[in-house]
Amino acid sequence: MGFTDDAKETARSAARKATRAVEDGVDRVKDKTAEIKADMKVKEAEAERDSVSHRNRAKEGLREHPSD
Repeated sequence: MGFTDDAKETARSAARKATRAVEDGVDRVKDKTAEIKADMKVKEAEAERDSVSHRNRAKEGLREHPSD
């Protein structure tokens, strides 16, 4: 019985290690996804800021130099 019990424990241990490895991989993917989403939000906000800045400069130019 000792050999069988050892084999079962070895199999359980391997299964636990494999499960942990998969869970770690999933966590890494989730972390990277969150990081990418945050970077996209930052880039979107920067683009919006630049757009508003350009629009404001254009409006200011029109106020300073009216066409009529």
